[in-house]
Amino acid sequence: MKLTLHAFDLPLKDTFTISRKSIDSQPTLIVQLSKDGFSGFGEATSNPYYNATIPNLIETIEKIRPEIESSEDLSPENFWFKMNELLPDNKFALCALDNAYTDWYARRQNLKLYELWHYKMKTNPITNYTIGIDSIENMIQKMKAKPWPLYKIKLGTADDLKIVQELRKHTDAIFRVDANCAWTVEQTIHFSEKFKKLSVEFIEQPLDAANWEGQREVFQHSVLPIMADESCILESDVSKCKNYFHGVNIKLMKCGGVTPARRMIKTAKKLHLKTMVGCMTESTIGISIIAHLLPELDFVDMDGALLLSKDIATGVTISNGIVHYNTENGSGTELIA
Repeated sequence: MKLTLHAFDLPLKDTFTISRKSIDSQPTLIVQLSKDGFSGFGEATSNPYYNATIPNLIETIEKIRPEIESSEDLSPENFWFKMNELLPDNKFALCALDNAYTDWYARRQNLKLYELWHYKMKTNPITNYTIGIDSIENMIQKMKAKPWPLYKIKLGTADDLKIVQELRKHTDAIFRVDANCAWTVEQTIHFSEKFKKLSVEFIEQPLDAANWEGQREVFQHSVLPIMADESCILESDVSKCKNYFHGVNIKLMKCGGVTPARRMIKTAKKLHLKTMVGCMTESTIGISIIAHLLPELDFVDMDGALLLSKDIATGVTISNGIVHYNTENGSGTELIA
C-alpha cells in the first residue's frame, strides 16, 4: 500500500468567527492510501484548540509509514486498532488514516461506504448552514446570501439574544445555536426560554466542557435540548453524557475517525441520546465521509465545504440542506487540486 500526503490551505468565503477564534483560511492535510488501482482519502484539519498542526500531523504519520504501508490485508476495524496503538495521542492523524483506509477498503469491495456498513438509505437529516459571529448586519447579509432551511448560529458575545432576535426577523428557517463553551448556567437556562420562542431547535455546548455540575443543572432546567460537543470527544465520553445532555455531536477528527464514530453512534442510540455528527471546516473529502453516516443520525452539521471559496475535491454535493451522492464507490471523492 502506498501512502501519499497532500497539504492544502483552504480559503474561506468569509472570515469565520466563533467564541474563541477567527480564521480566513483552514489548513488541512489529505491522506491518500493506494493499492490495486484504488485510492482512499481521509482528511484532518489543523486546530489549535486540540493542538493539531499540519507539520505535527505530517511528522506523526511519517514516523509510522512502514506500519501503514504494510497494512492492506486488515479489515477497517483491525486497521484502526493497529493505528490507535501507534497513535494513542493524535486522534486527528488517526482520523485521516482511518477514513482513508476505510474509503480504500470500500472501493476495493466495489461498495459505497454506506453499503459497506449495511446502512439503509431513508429520510436523511438535512445539514445546517453555519453563520459565524460577526456584526448583526453582516450576519444578516450572510444569511440572505445563502438562503437555507436550517441555520446554525455561532454565539458567545455580549449580544447573543439580540443577534437571534434580529436574525429571526429575516427568515422562517429553523435555528440551532452554538455557544462553544461561552455561557454560564444562568445564561443558558435564560436563553433556552427566550430561544424556544424564536424557533431554536437546540443549544450546543453552552458551558465549559469540564463543568459537569453546571451541565447537570442546565439539563434539568433548560426548556430546549442541549447537545454535547466539547464534552463528548472520545468513545468513553458518550456514556458520561447520559443525564447531562440530550444528545451528542460527534466529530470524526476528535474521536479518531469514522470507525470509532460509528461505535459512538451505536452507544448513543442505546442510551437514548440524540445522534449528530459535525464537521470542522474541512473540504469535500471529509464532508463526504460524514455523508455516508446520515442514515444513523438525527442531526448533522456538514457544511464545511460550503464555507470554502475554493474546494480541493469532488464528492457529495449539497443543495438546500439535502445531500446528493455521486455514482463513485467508497466515499465518492476525488482530489482535483
